[in-house]
Amino acid sequence: MLTPIGERIRLLRIERRLSVNEFANKSGVSKSYISNIERGVQKNPSLIIMGKLAKTLEVSLEELLTYKYANDNLKNSK
Repeated sequence: MLTPIGERIRLLRIERRLSVNEFANKSGVSKSYISNIERGVQKNPSLIIMGKLAKTLEVSLEELLTYKYANDNLKNSK
């Protein structure tokens, strides 16, 4: 199951037509780590990693984090 943050990163990466390899090269984050985030294996990436991914995806770190917590709050309110 995809985590909200992993899903968001994957969708943004695909929208920007970046393969995992290209995304890894541009962000400086390993391909395996990105894959683990997107697949929900790594559920709590550091802010440093999130910042690198956000910069590469041309979105603010706040946008990625807000998406994550907005979805977490929706799940908890059900």
